[in-house]
Amino acid sequence: MNSNYINFIKPTPKLHSRKCRFLAKAITFILRFTILLLTLVAWYLYDYFIAGATLLISFIIMGIIRSKLRNSVIPLTQQEYHYNDEAIANWYTAKRLCFGEDNDKK
Repeated sequence: MNSNYINFIKPTPKLHSRKCRFLAKAITFILRFTILLLTLVAWYLYDYFIAGATLLISFIIMGIIRSKLRNSVIPLTQQEYHYNDEAIANWYTAKRLCFGEDNDKK
């Protein structure tokens, strides 16, 4: 008998209200483009060396923020799977910001 099987995976929550979808899109935008925006601002205000350092530091910091968001809301049994920024934002918005509105709807 094969004991290698995948446990039941909860799907990424669907957000029903307009406010919740907007919050999820805003979090997705922040997770995706903060590194680029900070690097461009540092390059414009200072020089290439500071922009490169800002790129490396912001990449590390945003990775930590992503992992904290992911590990705080995604169920423990499925944290080993890969989630993109949009899925992390949807989970976080559904579990932490809009928990009363969207968890009951299917």
